[in-house]
Amino acid sequence: MTDDLGSAGSAYAVVPDSGSGPGVLLLHAWWGLTPFFRTVADRLADEGFVVVAPDLHGDGRTADTPDEAEALLASTDPNRTANLVVGSLSALRDMPATTSARVGVLGYSMGASWGLWSAARWPDHVAACVSFYGGQDVDFSSARAAFQGHFAEHDEFESEDDVNYLEAQLRLAGHEVDFHRYPGTGHWFTEVDRPAAYVPDAAELAWRRTVEFLHRHLDPT
Repeated sequence: MTDDLGSAGSAYAVVPDSGSGPGVLLLHAWWGLTPFFRTVADRLADEGFVVVAPDLHGDGRTADTPDEAEALLASTDPNRTANLVVGSLSALRDMPATTSARVGVLGYSMGASWGLWSAARWPDHVAACVSFYGGQDVDFSSARAAFQGHFAEHDEFESEDDVNYLEAQLRLAGHEVDFHRYPGTGHWFTEVDRPAAYVPDAAELAWRRTVEFLHRHLDPT
């Protein structure tokens, strides 16, 4: 279903068949809240999670090509996006169906950057953060999350040096880090609607690792 987040914007929200579960905030890539990311939300719900996926660009705007996505991103106010991420975190935690006081964040590319930012800025909200081929250069010392990352071997947006630097930052800050590199892949390798980049075996392995990681850090002990 689509939830109104007030002045901040709107989001796609899904509750598992059980009626409750740990919360996961899903942050899409620069393409916008496309059918692919709604499908990811549905799959997470099938795994037992309560999911909120905010429309980070607003007004249902999406892009099909990298040039369109770049223009769409440039037209989006980052301060509005930051407020939407924070508002979505709060909305997810306050949902009656959400059983976890601290939630997970799963982000793709642009959304991964916002996810890492939220884990650093809102440590009382975020217990687990999963990043798909996206990074962030902020102070992670106050974060209280465990971090998982999925990165391509050949990536024009996130180099091996970028990934190594992010991993080192997180480890130096004392966090649990579970980073994976996928041979023979490029950016967007998990996104089935990007056929030139999609690698099914790597995508499925990354998904299994993601679900296990989120359950491990969000399920009641």
